Amino acid sequence: MAIQRLHLILVIFFNHLIFLSSQQEAAGFIYNGFLKAQPDLHLDGSAKILSPDGLLQLTNASTQQMGHAFIKQPFDSSEKNFSFSTHFVCALVPKPGAEGGHGIAFVLSSSLDFTNADPTQYLGLSNISTNGSPSYQLLAVELDTAKSAEFDDIDKNHVGIDINSLRSIESASASYYSNTKGKNQSMKLLSGEPLQVWVDYERTLLNVTVAPLRIQKPDHPLLSRSINLTQIFPDQKLFFGFSAATGSLVSYQYILGWSFSRSKELLQRLNLSKLPQIPHPRAKQKQTSPLLVVLSVLLSLIVLAILGGVHLHRRKKYAEVREAWEKDYGPHRFSYKSLYKATRGFDQDGRLGKGGFGEVYRGNLPHIGDIAVKRVCHNGKQGMKQFVAEVVTMGSLKHRNLVPLLGYCRRKGELLLVSEYMSNGSLDRYLFHRDKPSLSWPQRFVILKDIASALSYLHTGANQVVLHRDIKASNVMLDSDFNGRLGDFGMARFEDYGDSLPATAAIGTMGYMAPELTLMGTSTRTDVYAFGAFMLEVTCGRRPLDNKIPAEKRHLIKWVCDCWRSGSLLDAVDIRLGHEYSEEEIYMVLKLGLLCTNVAAESRPTMEQVVQYINKNLPLPNFSPDSPGIGVYIPVLLGAASTSRSSLEPSASPPSPHNSMFVTHTITYGDGR
Repeated sequence: MAIQRLHLILVIFFNHLIFLSSQQEAAGFIYNGFLKAQPDLHLDGSAKILSPDGLLQLTNASTQQMGHAFIKQPFDSSEKNFSFSTHFVCALVPKPGAEGGHGIAFVLSSSLDFTNADPTQYLGLSNISTNGSPSYQLLAVELDTAKSAEFDDIDKNHVGIDINSLRSIESASASYYSNTKGKNQSMKLLSGEPLQVWVDYERTLLNVTVAPLRIQKPDHPLLSRSINLTQIFPDQKLFFGFSAATGSLVSYQYILGWSFSRSKELLQRLNLSKLPQIPHPRAKQKQTSPLLVVLSVLLSLIVLAILGGVHLHRRKKYAEVREAWEKDYGPHRFSYKSLYKATRGFDQDGRLGKGGFGEVYRGNLPHIGDIAVKRVCHNGKQGMKQFVAEVVTMGSLKHRNLVPLLGYCRRKGELLLVSEYMSNGSLDRYLFHRDKPSLSWPQRFVILKDIASALSYLHTGANQVVLHRDIKASNVMLDSDFNGRLGDFGMARFEDYGDSLPATAAIGTMGYMAPELTLMGTSTRTDVYAFGAFMLEVTCGRRPLDNKIPAEKRHLIKWVCDCWRSGSLLDAVDIRLGHEYSEEEIYMVLKLGLLCTNVAAESRPTMEQVVQYINKNLPLPNFSPDSPGIGVYIPVLLGAASTSRSSLEPSASPPSPHNSMFVTHTITYGDGR
């Protein structure tokens, strides 16, 4: 009885050992790094385990090398429904300066003897004579990074299944199925980055799946092929491992981790965070030749010379004239560089107008906005300090119907005056140019009021009397709301103050110039005369003097008076107004224009009175077309002077009691007539 009991205990013990052995075999193995795997691995050739983290290196990027790493214990494939699953992480790292190498193969082999294998494209598995031989028993999954015409490779970045030969029975370009995007994504094998490979064999079906390191196993394999291992391995003895080789093409080939199991369900997951790090070799620095050093020095000197030349050119390009006395006017001075950039290098596309003494350009300055910049040539050596002082003084004038002068810049032989940009340009374009629509009478009437108010401010509202001396439509600017702004009151005294000038020189434009200019000089009364001519110009839609029309209508002042005398004053109104106007306002404006252009200066109203008349706060005095001085046109005799001077010309006459300060600001967008 005791013997039977002992026999039963021994049977149970041995059955338990057999069960544990089968369980261990089903569990397989897992290596997160290969330091502890040394006793289990058969290594040959250049294969070795690198310390301290256990990275398995198959080749070291030397030519004509091959390396193998296989599990020493063979597996028996004779059992029914033999299957296995494996997951490994590898890396193919290019050598700096090399084109690339051959790849890695996961191998099932009937032998561990690869002494007759050849490196290069044979991946360390066979040679030219054994490749494809029936006695050559192996199954390989290749990660090939070289295209070999001998094996009909599809490209130099593919995954293939090989049986007894390096000519793949199934292959595809390296890619993985994205579970999130629902389509295949390409990947590069020889990237130097870790990649994952899964090989699953179950019931004669072999599946191969690849993916980058941090990607979950894709739902669909890259390769799938039905294979009977019994036909490939009749001895039913299998060794599992890796093979890699180099020939003339070299790279580093590593295995970072490997998990294997006879059961897909029991395959253990690799711990990616514990895998060894991949060394990335750096290219060796070549010794610099003395010739290259000399050439580099010469090139550096040439570059420095070019940069120095560019710097000097830029300094010359933006050079300005600055004197000690200008420190007092610093806040009103702009740098030439800022104006150059604001106008995009004074681009012709931004030119607003051109006159005899300069051009006007549109620009934009940060924190200020749109500006107009007038460039005026000058050769003056005297009086510039006084001139700049007057420019700054004009900048302090504050009135809603004056074009604001922002400041100035002096550079070499030119002066730049900066003012606020008026978006609708000059009034004369709306009166005489067909590219602009005609202004209505209410718009014109408002503009006349605006300019009258501005002139009254210049004559009586400022700290000093300011004379404009060239009032006309082209010098009246329109803002975005078509309000009138008086501009071009800045260059009347641009020429040197020390120059001796003929006593008969006159300032202004023919048709707007009072007859006493050549004898008495400029005064507030000459400005009133010009404003009167301007009133007639705006109402009648024609210039005060036009040599292209019949003689009886050539002189606007005389013609308007003749119309009044004949009882047909409305015939003088601009025909483009049609009948859309107030007759009362038309009569008042035309008569006031005639009153302001009286040849007798003392008979003209002041600008303060003109503002009261035009705003209907004061009735016009009683006068007729036959009153003394009304409707009389007397040409200004300029002698040797030009018959039509720009407002930029110097003043000839000494200051009168009225003109204690001459005007010093000019910005016009018109044609400079």
